[in-house]
Amino acid sequence: MKSIITLTTDFGLKDHYVGAMKGVILSINPEAVIVDITHEVPPQDVFCGAFTLRNAYGYFLRGAIHVVVVDPGVGSERKPIVAEADGNLFVGPDNGVFTFVYLESSHYRVFEITTPRFMLSKISSTFHGRDIFAPVASYLSLGVPITEMGKEVEDPVRLHIRKPEVKEKEKEVLGEVIYIDSFGNLITNISPDLLTPYSKVFIGKRAIDRIAKSYTEVEPGELLAIEGSSGFLEVSVNRGSAAKKLDVKVGEKVLLFKALKSKEREST
Repeated sequence: MKSIITLTTDFGLKDHYVGAMKGVILSINPEAVIVDITHEVPPQDVFCGAFTLRNAYGYFLRGAIHVVVVDPGVGSERKPIVAEADGNLFVGPDNGVFTFVYLESSHYRVFEITTPRFMLSKISSTFHGRDIFAPVASYLSLGVPITEMGKEVEDPVRLHIRKPEVKEKEKEVLGEVIYIDSFGNLITNISPDLLTPYSKVFIGKRAIDRIAKSYTEVEPGELLAIEGSSGFLEVSVNRGSAAKKLDVKVGEKVLLFKALKSKEREST
């Protein structure tokens, strides 16, 4: 039975960890289709793992199984879980890594993984990705119902996702950088519905006087603000890194002024 299983981890590719997980999956279901979303989540960065999953899983066929192993609490009392949301399945630790799934799905349910027959016979205290999450995902791909994994979890862990503050009669928005991608683009928590083409963006003592529609609207090396592919306002540099140019990190404040159109300014 062919089924898609995606993997998102902070393991990197230098060591054996990813290969061991794939070996477990294929030993249970040799016809599973395994897709690597990324194994370069910063070590122990649960939010980054959650945000990465959020931006990828919706592009897979309904019914795919998404395994996320960003698990600084491995071996502790945190629960191993499987979640079902809008027809998709998610396997990983109950540490908030599925926060965006819970927030953006119309319906979800979560079960703790406690049934021994769906795990490896020997459980390491440091590698639940191999010993619990990989075999569970593979059994799910063979049609095992999630209700057989264990008891339902009523209140799964969620990360606190800060929303931007809207002030001054909705003309001023205070947000922040929540993620920096490998190109150095600064992804904020400001959603497109808060933008106008004439919005001004202030970050790191720099001002951007409008929202661009493409990178080519500015010269190479210049800053721009744009609605990014993740569905949030991004601050970028055409053919460069905004993170390096501005020397900012995650958490940097971003101020947005929802400026009036030029004709409206003249009439006021």
